[in-house]
Parts: sequence; C-alpha cells; structure tokens
Amino acid sequence: MIPRTVRRLETTLLPYSRQCLPRPARLYSSPSKRANAPALATAHAIDESYPAFMPTRQEDIQPGPSVGMRGLTKSPPKYTILPTPLPEDAESSPINDFYFTDSPTQDSLAIIDACLRDSYDVPRAQRVFNELRVKRAGDPILVPQLYNTLLSAYVDMAARNDAEHWEKWLGDAIVLFQTMQAGTERVRVTAGSYAIMLLAWIQFNEKLSLRTFDAPALHLPSPGDLVSLLDEQGISATAVVTDRAISTAEDATKIARLILSTAVEQNRDRLVLELREVEAIAKHPDPFADVPEAMPVMRPRETQERDATADEGEEISPTTDDVMEVPFNLDVLRRHLARVKMARQVLPENVLIRQKVLEDSAIDVARERIAQQARMLAELGNKDQALNRHGLQRWMWEWHTKLQDRLAIEINALLQHEQSLKIKPGKDQQLLGPFLQLLKPETMSLITILELMRMSGTGGVSDGMKMARALLTVGTAIEAEYHAQLRKKNNMSVPSQSMRPGQVAYFTGQGYQDLYARRIAARKYMEDNESWSADWSQTLKVRIASFLVDNLIDIATVTRRGIDKTTGEEIEEVQPAFFHSYEYVHGHKLGVIKLNSMVAERLASDDIRDTVPPRNLPMLVKPKPWLDYNDGAYLNIKTKVMRFKESQEQEVHMREAARQGKIELIFAALDVLGSTPWVINRPVFDIVLNIWNSGGRFAKIPPAVFDMPEPEKPADWLTNPKARNVYLMRVRAYHQAKGNNHSERCSVNYKMEIARTFIGDTFYLPHNIDFRGRAYPIPPHLSHIGDDLSRGLLKFAEAKPLGARGLRWLKIHLANLYGFDKGNFEDRVIWAEQNLDNIYDSAERPLEGKRWWTKADDPWQCLATCMELRNALKSGDPLAYECALPVHQDGTCNGLQHYAALGGDEKGARQVNLDVTDRPSDVYTYVADMVEAQLEREKDTNKYAAMLVGKIARKVVKQTVMTTVYGVTFIGAREQIEKQLKDREEIPEEECWAASSYLAKNVLAAIGDLFSGAKDIQVWLNMCARLITKSIPPERIEEASKDLVDKRGKKKQGTRAKKEQMTSMIWTSPMNLPIVQPYRKTKRKQIMTAIQSVFISDPNSPAEVNSMKQASAFPPNFIHSLDASHMMKTALRCRDEDITFASVHDSYWTHACDIDRMSAIIRDTFVDLHTGEVLKKLHDEFLYRYKDYKIPLGVIRSSTLIRKLRNMGVTPPPVMTAIEEMDAAIRAGSENDDIEVAEADIDAAETDVEAEVIDVDAQSAEDTQTLEDAIDITAATRRKRIRPTIALNKTYVELADLIPPVPQKGDFDVNTIKKSLYFFS
Repeated sequence: MIPRTVRRLETTLLPYSRQCLPRPARLYSSPSKRANAPALATAHAIDESYPAFMPTRQEDIQPGPSVGMRGLTKSPPKYTILPTPLPEDAESSPINDFYFTDSPTQDSLAIIDACLRDSYDVPRAQRVFNELRVKRAGDPILVPQLYNTLLSAYVDMAARNDAEHWEKWLGDAIVLFQTMQAGTERVRVTAGSYAIMLLAWIQFNEKLSLRTFDAPALHLPSPGDLVSLLDEQGISATAVVTDRAISTAEDATKIARLILSTAVEQNRDRLVLELREVEAIAKHPDPFADVPEAMPVMRPRETQERDATADEGEEISPTTDDVMEVPFNLDVLRRHLARVKMARQVLPENVLIRQKVLEDSAIDVARERIAQQARMLAELGNKDQALNRHGLQRWMWEWHTKLQDRLAIEINALLQHEQSLKIKPGKDQQLLGPFLQLLKPETMSLITILELMRMSGTGGVSDGMKMARALLTVGTAIEAEYHAQLRKKNNMSVPSQSMRPGQVAYFTGQGYQDLYARRIAARKYMEDNESWSADWSQTLKVRIASFLVDNLIDIATVTRRGIDKTTGEEIEEVQPAFFHSYEYVHGHKLGVIKLNSMVAERLASDDIRDTVPPRNLPMLVKPKPWLDYNDGAYLNIKTKVMRFKESQEQEVHMREAARQGKIELIFAALDVLGSTPWVINRPVFDIVLNIWNSGGRFAKIPPAVFDMPEPEKPADWLTNPKARNVYLMRVRAYHQAKGNNHSERCSVNYKMEIARTFIGDTFYLPHNIDFRGRAYPIPPHLSHIGDDLSRGLLKFAEAKPLGARGLRWLKIHLANLYGFDKGNFEDRVIWAEQNLDNIYDSAERPLEGKRWWTKADDPWQCLATCMELRNALKSGDPLAYECALPVHQDGTCNGLQHYAALGGDEKGARQVNLDVTDRPSDVYTYVADMVEAQLEREKDTNKYAAMLVGKIARKVVKQTVMTTVYGVTFIGAREQIEKQLKDREEIPEEECWAASSYLAKNVLAAIGDLFSGAKDIQVWLNMCARLITKSIPPERIEEASKDLVDKRGKKKQGTRAKKEQMTSMIWTSPMNLPIVQPYRKTKRKQIMTAIQSVFISDPNSPAEVNSMKQASAFPPNFIHSLDASHMMKTALRCRDEDITFASVHDSYWTHACDIDRMSAIIRDTFVDLHTGEVLKKLHDEFLYRYKDYKIPLGVIRSSTLIRKLRNMGVTPPPVMTAIEEMDAAIRAGSENDDIEVAEADIDAAETDVEAEVIDVDAQSAEDTQTLEDAIDITAATRRKRIRPTIALNKTYVELADLIPPVPQKGDFDVNTIKKSLYFFS
C-alpha cells in the first residue's frame, strides 16, 4: 500500500523552478571542530547540513591520504607529478594528450561553443564535435557537460529550431545518450543528461506514438528506464528537476511528477523520500507579496520643437508636454533596484545581490553614464568651462555610437560571407562570425574602447600600448564578458565563506579533509548547474580583437582646435583618436597602438571612472570562495587562482593538484586574505583630492603640467662633442621623465576615482597568486599592495580598542613610517612622544601647517597615522579608542632571513635579526659602511671613488641588498644604484651610469663577504636547476639519440638531444603548491590581422626550456615560494585566532591591539617552516620527481662543470672523470703518451661503469659509437677544446648521480627566532 503522505505529495505538488529549491550556501562552511580537536585518520563524511541533492558518492568526496595526528605541517609533501611536455615536432602520446590540450583542439571546442549558443549553427557544431570524438577519444577535455550541451541542442532542434527534421535530431540525441550510458567514450551520465531525456519524452512521446509502422525505429528511453537507471546510479532526483536544461516551472513540475509516479510504481524509496521535501520548498512565500510599490518621482518630459522656418544655428527652447517621465538617475536606480528585488524573490536569504548587480550591469552602467554625460555636455555646449573635464566621456560616447553601428554592419556582412563559403573539414576554426555574434555590438564596442583607454602608457610605450598585448587584452576581455553573461543566466546561489574563528582546524588531518570534501561538493554543484563553455586560444583572441580594434581605429576621431599663427584665426582639424605604427623598444621593432596627444592629455586629467572595467574593481561582498583552480573570487567574472605566465604546464599542474585535493590550504588562505574588509580613509582622501585638483607636485603626487625645466642647449654644442653628448643625454632624460610623469598622473587618477566611488562602502579585495605562490589582490589600481598613496587611502572596516599595547605599537608604527626605524622600540616610542607637536600639526593642519609629515619616507601613511594617533590622544580615553588603522610588522630583508635559517648561518642570522639582540641590526647600513670604507681606500686612485666617498647613504644600497637574495644581476644592481644616484642629485647626471657601475661591483662584493652561507645555498640551487633542465625523461631517450633531420628528411649534424630538453624546474612548496618555472626559449607565432602582422606566443605549444634562465631564476623563485608559504601559514593561524590579517609579501598587517599576538604567530610559523629540513625535502623531491632522467654527456662534458660538481661533493661517474683528464692533457699540450694514458682510462671507464652509460635499444645501438671512438683525438685537434660530437650526445649519465648533496648546515638554532624582538618589527 502506498503511504498516505506519498499520495498527498503526488497529488498536491506545486509548480516550482530550480531557483526555489535548496541552495548550496552552507556547503563551504568551515569544519565545526576547533583547531585543537583531535585529528582522525579516517575521511570525514559530509554532515547533515548538506542538501539532500548533493552528491555523496565516494569518488566525489574521497580526499587524499590521511595525515593522522601529526598534522599537515609535519606530513610528507604531496607531489603533483605529470609528464614532461613534448617537443613541437614530436608525435603525440596518449598520456600527453590526456593532460595537454593543443591550440587546434581548443579552437575546435570554442567553435562548438559559439555555434551552439542560441542554436546559431548546430549542424556545424555537431560536425566538429564528431571529429573531436574520433581524434581525441577518451580525452578529459570531452567532459559530460559538453555532451549534455550537444544533447540539449539536438532536442531543441527537434522541438523548435528544425522541427521539419525532428526525427533525425531526436535520433541523434538518443544515440548520444546511449553512448554516454554505455561508457564507451569515458563520459559519465549526469543529472543533466536525465533531465534532457525526460524533457524529450514529455515533448515527443505522443508524437512517436503517431508514427507509421514503416518509419525508422526511434527507441526513446521511457521514464521507467530512466528512473531505474537514475536510482541505480545514485543520482539525485532533485538535481534532475533543478538542472539548468529545464527552463520553465511547468516543465519542472511535469518532470517531478513523472519521476515521482514512476518511483512509486517501482518502489524506489530513496527517490520518493527525496521528493517529499519539494512540497515544502515549492510553497516558499514571496517576500514582496504584501509590499506595495512606491510611487516614483516624476518630471515633465522635455521635447525639442523646431519651427520649419528656424535657422540652422538658432537656439531651440525646450518645451514640455503632458507626458511624465522618471528622471534619468532615478530611472537607472529603479531599474537596478528592480533587479535586486527580483533576485531577492528568487533567493530571499542571499546577501550577494548588490555585488551581482554590480557585475551584471557594469557594462550597461558605464554605457548609460557616458551617454548621459555626453547629452548633458551637448545641451550646455561650452558655456560652463568647468564641465570641459568631462570631454573624454563625450569622445568615448561618440566613438561608441559610431563603432556599435559599424560593428553591426560589418558583423552582418561577415556572417553572410562565411555562410556562403564551403568550409573544408577541420577548417571550421578559421571562422570568426560565430564568436562575434556571442555578444551585442554595443557591448563589444564599449569593452574595446574601455580596454584600450585603460592600457594607455603600458609596456614602456608612451601614450600608447604594444599591439600584441592590446589585442590579447581586448580579446581576453571579450571572452571574460561572454563567460560572465553565461554565469548570469544560470542565476545560481554562490557558496559562502562562513569560517568562524576557532572552527577551522586547518592543520589537522580531519580539518583538511573537511575542507576538501566540502569544496568538492560545492564545486560539483557549480559544475553540474553551470552551462558548458570553452576557453579561447591566444590566436582566436587576437583575431577577434583585431577585427574590433581595426574598426575602432577607423571611426574614432577627435577635433583639434588652434590659432593660425599667421592669420590669428581659429582653425580646427579632425584627427584620428588612435593610430598604429612601429616603435623600437629595447632594440626590438614592435607594433604599437598610439593615442592622439589630446586623448592622452585628457586621460591624465579627466574623470576616468568609466574607463575602469568591473573586473578590476574591489568587491562589495566577501569574495566567492575558491572552489577550483578556475572558480572563485568574483561571482560571475571567470577568474583563475594563479596568474599563469603563458604556460600551459603551470595550469595543468594547478588543475591536477586541485583535483587531487593537495592545495586546500592555498584556497583557504586566499579566502582568508580576500575576506578582510576595507574602507576608504576619508580624511586622507580629502587632502589628496585637494592637492590633486590644485595640479601641483606634492608628496609623491605628480603635477598636472610637468614642472621640470627643459635642458638648455650649450652654445658650443655643434663644435664640442662632449658637450653635445651631455646635452643629448639630458634631453633624453627630460623626455623620459616627462613621459613618466604622465603615466604616474594617470595611475593616481585611477586610484582617486576608484577611492571616490567606494567612499562610504565596505569593500573586499579578492586575491590570487603568482606561480611562486605569492598572493596579490586582483584589483590592480587601488589596494594595500600598491604604493604609499594607495596604502594611505585604506584602513580596516572594523575598528578595535587600542589598549595600552596598541597605543604603544601605534607610536612605533609612526616612527617606522617616518624613517626612524633603527632604534629599539623604546627609542621609537620616545621619538613619537617628542614629536607630538609635529604630529598634532600634521593631523590638524596638514596643508597649512609645517608639513612635517611630507618629509617622511612614506608621507601618506604617515599622515594617516598622525591623524589616528591625534584622534586617540584627544579622545579622552586613548586606551578605549576604536582604531581601524593597519599596523605593520615587516621582515628585515626577508629573503636573507630565509637563507640564514636554511643554512643555519650564525653570522647572517645576526645581520637580519634572527638572533636575540638589544637593538635591531640594519644590514643595509652595515653594507653601506663596508662600501664607504672601500671607497675611502680607493679615493686617491679612482675617479669615481673620490666622487662618491661620503655619499653612500643606506638608501643607495638598500634595494640592491634586498634583491641580491632574489638573484639580481650586475646590470640590475647597476640600474638600481643609478636611479638612486639620480634621485639624490649629488653627482652630475651624465656621470651616474659609470659611477653606478663602479659602485655596483663594490656593493655586490660586500654582500658576498657578509652572507657566505646564502651564497653557498644559491650556488647549490643554481647547479641543481642547471642539471635538471638539461635532463631528458627516460621515455624520450630513444628519440633524443636519433639524428637531426631537416624538413625534407635529410640528416643534419648532431642529434635531437637539444630539442628534447623540455624539462622545467618544478618543485613543491611547503603548502603543497606545485611550482613550475615558465622560462622557455622564445617562440612566436605570426598572425596576420587586419591591422598589423602580430607575433604572439602560444602557451599550448611549448618550446625547449631556457636552461640559463631556469637556473638563474630558481634561487629567487624558491625563496619566494618559502616567504609565500610563511605568509599563508600566518594568515590561517591569524584567522584561527580571530585576528584581522592582510599582507604585502613580507609585511604583515593587523590592528594595533593585536600586534603582539600576530608577532608570536609570525615567529611560530617561521620556525615551523624551517624545522622541517626544507633543503633536504627539496633534494629528496628532485630524486623522486626526476627519477631515471638522464643528461646527454655532450651537454655536461665541461671540465669546469665537473670540477664544480666535485667541489660540491659529487663523485662524477668514471666516464666524466676520463673526459676531464683528457681535457687537462690537451690543455697542457701533452703529446701521445699523455693521450694514451687518457685513452686507457676511458677503456677502464667503459668496462667498470656500464650502468653509467645508458645505451639506447638494439635498433639504435648500431648508430651509437663507443666512447673511445667518440673522443677521437687527432694531431689537428690536440690543442683545441674537444667539441661535443654525435656520440657524446648519444651517451647519457643518470641525473640522480650528479645532483649535489645539500650544503652543510651551520650551528644557528632556528628556535632562537621566537625570542628575537626585531625579527619582524
């Protein structure tokens, strides 16, 4: 008997849609256990708060290996190991195809996506899809969402778009579903698949029953078959009903009843009980049902009446009629609020509505604002000169109106042309029409204009931009807007961050697995309910953008007016607003897009809020938690967790690490950083705005008009070569400074407009990471990672009482910002108290007073701190004063701190405050004093020593000392010092270059003497990278031993060994982040566009690694990965302790009252990081990750390299020893006796170390010479360096045998750091 409740449910089921069913808002909440809860060794199941329709299958929630009670920080590292990319000319392999998608395949997916959107060209999409199924069978890029999208398109074609051939399309849908069900193509059936097939049953069941007997059979699965399979596979019925394929409440109701009745008949209790909830959910009341509408303010509509006899130039008076209208600004507001109301009706508890409205309508708002200002200016003409600052918006509106009309015509013509073409199979990727119809012309028009305006002055191009970068940026923005619109259509709820302090057991096994299980469940919900779409390749982006930019350049104009010097009359000329040309940048000829000088000037002075794309703005709500490597931060704008540097290898490693659950702490740390609320510091903003509008140079704000005098031409400049050269050098410097002033002015303008927009709002800064793991705010213009002005404009949204310790730290913070940071803490407090008069004067009369604050190292942050300290002291109870100002704790040359801890370097540890001292050590002053002493010794014999003696201030050497640890070269050090010397203006500008060269050598020498331990580690890291990037995977040895051939198949000298050097430097950070260095040899692809021939790199077609760049960059990148891990560990611990946290790499920020607690956490996490034998773990990872990799002997046959390896503790294989002896004999000019000795050693080496020399298989063994033959010494070559021959490149040495042991560690105990007052201060 059927239970009564089930019968009632079956008969009273109300209509509903997927929006009114359970939302996953609770999915990404934090683990409910406290941080000190015991960790379990078993997987933690998803708790009962999960909606019933969420997947709970084991393969969906199974986390990685349990770490047990030891905690994650003590667990073995989790490596992400993937195959090495193949050379471009190599045959593909199944495993490489599995991980790495090539550009043609990516373009094929993109064309499928474009052709399916709004059923633009389903037959073409079907053809390309079937070609991919054959070429890439079983490839993971062929995801279930792609199959479901085609399945839905076939059903739509049968039902609406091509009903005449409905049998054909329905048959295709049935076959595709059966293929998915059978699993022959490794694609699983999902809830969406069943939703589409049930929809097909409802639409075509009756039609099928009316077909004649002789019609071809169409075996559409019945509801009984579908429900049976649904239950057996454990798929939720609610997930089926709420799938995005079902677009109407009527269809949802029919399918729900169909599933329910079938489930009752088949006694499928799980489905029946699951659907019981639907009745209650569907009855959710409308929150606005009893709320009457508010009557809007109305105004009479103005009309423009013109008498037919009126003169053309006669003014027209506006008149009114009886029709009323809503004022423009209120109308925009009402339309926005209407969207908010609609969203609230659908999702009554969702707090993300305002941010969604901001993202949804940002392009529309920008367009409407520009249009309104253009209309206002047109009405007022030039009567009000104060409104001329809006001329940029007027131009942009004119360009936009012209461009959108032009695009509509051009796109329509292009579509007609492409439809008339007969496209050969496999050539569909060349089409542009399907992509240009994805967005409206007005949207593409505005994006193109906004992006080009935003990019002005970038890439070293004054008043313009590099062509390739501009096209890629515009193409990326078009793609991002397309994906954002798709996400808006889904109208899904977004998982929220509900991490409460004390509940996040980040560093326990159970807490970690909890994070993983919840993220997987939330991600799966998002994937199943989001429409499928494909990413665009670089080539496709450039081609689309070139079409748009070419049309913009063609139509965008400005009118320039001036006075004819001969007649005195005003003249005007229409000029292009943009033009393209070529420039030489750093010796390379590059295509550029330039702005008309009038546009560039306006850009530096006008209100430019409308030129900032919405994806570059802060958020009004907490960022969406990171659910996957490409899903997080903004709600609708697609963002990736890592800033990939045109490296597919980086992206694939990140994707796999996320899939395998190895980087949950990275996601969690970024969520913590993004959840810190900020506000604009209004008093500081008002001062900045006052100075900005005055147009003068003040406190790092550049002037509106460049105020430096142009160099005077010397009288003898034609006859005096030296004077002429000095003059030309000064002229170049003048123009460079003038261009920099313009760029800086534009940058400050962006900051000011964004700050003005967010005044009064609490906002958030979503974060992602670079490939080293360093976190950055995604909004680039205004954030705490910016310059002094940006930081001075920001403060925390939450204020906390200072307390006694907080007041003390606020005073110390002020001293640090002013530049008095060398004394101990007590000295800094006393300094602040002694300057209270200056502090009060700065806070109360910042512009009219003594302007003491402008002399600070960081003037704007100093001013903000003066105001905060003054307010606290004047409040009556300073200890209870609510302070929201961030207070910093900065590391002392943090890179050297990591080196000192890695090497146990006692001497270095004292210099960077790792050891216990009464006063802070200042490594920069110490190095400056060492250099000064050297100059004193040489001043009588060296011109530049005499010129510089007594002028080596701490600031001159600071940047070079700081970046030495990050691999700064001599050239880089020279440029840094040259800039400082020019800024100080103590020596003639024409002498700065030579003086900086001399000084750089002395600075680098002093650093090397002071930090010898760091130097040893740098050398070890460099050598490891040098060897690894020369190695070849074992599966490619046979190919590497083959002879080189040209395109015609003719043999060339040498082997393929160099072409097979594709091994990147990869390691795992302490946070389990896989770090892939992207440095490969430059390989550009030429793309012919309508504007210019553009050269871009294709990340899907990697070239050989740049071994030199890989080796030189590895030490600094490795240290960056350590400081990033330290920061993230600190962020998570601070969240656990309810401490507000923000960071700028090695500068950690919190409230003044929480500095003591954060300082203890900083030390604990640093000690925890370095007690894990970091270098030994790295060495072990090299041996594991690159196991069986081999190096061609010809690559490492240098006797110098062999000698270095021996000095580092490596015992070279006998083969390499014999080569070393052979080289030594030849260099010494030895005759036959010595050579015979060397040859005898070679014979012995061949006998003793067969395992050292890797022979290729029997087929290629015939081509491999013996080592004796390979090093054939003749009289003609006796005294020359032996060059690698073919045989040397066919002989291989095990990489593992050459990796040097870790440098010996010193005696410094890293636990001492916990007692160091000035480690971070």
